[in-house]
Amino acid sequence: MTEGNFVDYVKIHLRSGNGGQGSAHLRREKYIPKGGPDGGDGGRGGHVIARGNKNLWTLLSFKFKRHFQAGHGEHGGKQRSTGADGADVVLEVPLGTVARDTETGELLFEITEEGQEEVLARGGLGGRGNWHFKSATNQTPRYAQPGTPGMERNVTLELKVLADVGLVGFPNAGKSTLLAALTSAKPKIADYEFTTLKPNLGIVQYRDFRSFVMADIPGIIEGASEGKGLGHYFLRHIERNATLLFLVPADSPDISREYEILLSELQKYNPELLDKRRLLAISKCDMLDEELIGEMRAQLEEELPGVETCFISSVSGLGIAPLKDRLWKLLND
Repeated sequence: MTEGNFVDYVKIHLRSGNGGQGSAHLRREKYIPKGGPDGGDGGRGGHVIARGNKNLWTLLSFKFKRHFQAGHGEHGGKQRSTGADGADVVLEVPLGTVARDTETGELLFEITEEGQEEVLARGGLGGRGNWHFKSATNQTPRYAQPGTPGMERNVTLELKVLADVGLVGFPNAGKSTLLAALTSAKPKIADYEFTTLKPNLGIVQYRDFRSFVMADIPGIIEGASEGKGLGHYFLRHIERNATLLFLVPADSPDISREYEILLSELQKYNPELLDKRRLLAISKCDMLDEELIGEMRAQLEEELPGVETCFISSVSGLGIAPLKDRLWKLLND
């Protein structure tokens, strides 16, 4: 999927259908001049419904069409015939979609399962026919209930990528290169910051035909939790990842400090992110010899006690196989 086709934030306008009007019909047949009321109920208005679809990865279908109108309920008829319900509008959305009321910011629901359905805008109720209102003192009511109007609202849909492993790092840390080395994905790769502007997904093939999904998240900068850089537009994607793979290049002036800055930004955005499993990978190690790698490993164990590290090179393939083994173990522990 090309970067321009990855849509993870849209605002849509919805209108559900009006309820049908109840009928005030009076029964009239040969030899039955006063048959009494027999008006049927009106049908309900159509709902606007969101349904989870595991085959979708983006909100691209809402890029060019953002207004949706459900059908109106039909009016009731004679012989207590109920009007037909209005046609529902079903919006297929990818798993991980969050719906909010645009005006109030209220969280409406989250779609996380295949086939899960949630009502975005409920249709109006159909009115009751006149036969509901007959009584001993009012045997021929000549009125019926009107249907209630439908609902009109603006809704914001946000996609939080559902991936097993999320790549976290500063811009130009080599995340896209690693994704390309591990998967068949072809993200844009260049030697300048913020090459990646949208998350990229790839499927990592593992042994015995097993696999897991990896997401390349746009680079984090200091202050991202406050909205700097691309801010919240990509930090929300990390919330759905089961394991976080922190990537820091070997030529960084201070690897420990970069890792702590990344961890701090995640904590400021959402403290629950620190509960996820984490692995620190030092990238761009193809120019280092074993002795230098050993010295760096010892220094990191001293500065970052308890943090598991590995040394990799996406270009030469150094440490790639052990990295896949470790990620698989983290995902399945």
